[in-house]
Amino acid sequence: MEDILSLIKEEMDEAIKNMEKRFTNVRAGRANVAVLDGVMVNYYGSPTPLIQLATISIPEARTLMIKPFDKNSLSDIEKGIFEANIGFTPNNNGESIILSFPQLTEEKRKEYVKQVKEMAEDAKIVLRNIRQDGNEAIKKEEFPVDDEKRGLERVQNLINEYNDKIEDSLKEKEKELMTI
Repeated sequence: MEDILSLIKEEMDEAIKNMEKRFTNVRAGRANVAVLDGVMVNYYGSPTPLIQLATISIPEARTLMIKPFDKNSLSDIEKGIFEANIGFTPNNNGESIILSFPQLTEEKRKEYVKQVKEMAEDAKIVLRNIRQDGNEAIKKEEFPVDDEKRGLERVQNLINEYNDKIEDSLKEKEKELMTI
């Protein structure tokens, strides 16, 4: 029984981690290095993650500065950001690339809140599927009736705990998005 519950807990932790990773990709009007996570740069003919080619800093609340280790790669990095289609126009000043995060409109904020609510709901669906698989695994093991009932209750308690974690993360992200 403990093995099944341990596996369920691991899967739920992974579901929460994936949701929170998706949350970081929703920008809140402030500079966030995570928007560049998926940016690949064609560096001397091979696709290379941007983070391996430059230092990325946040000099101001709504500005990212990308300073390449090799100045010859500036135009490649700029092109990589364009091709990644992350919604920003890079500004190349010859030394570094500046990305400015515009102030979010109320409409855009509400749209982003709607997106994170959908992400949270997707995570809850994953949890429900994990619960269903866990319950089936417990029933399949043919434990004594009392043990099976306790196991199913423990699975439900885990689901409740992780649903609360999802709600807490969602509220935190909503607050972040709606703060001007």
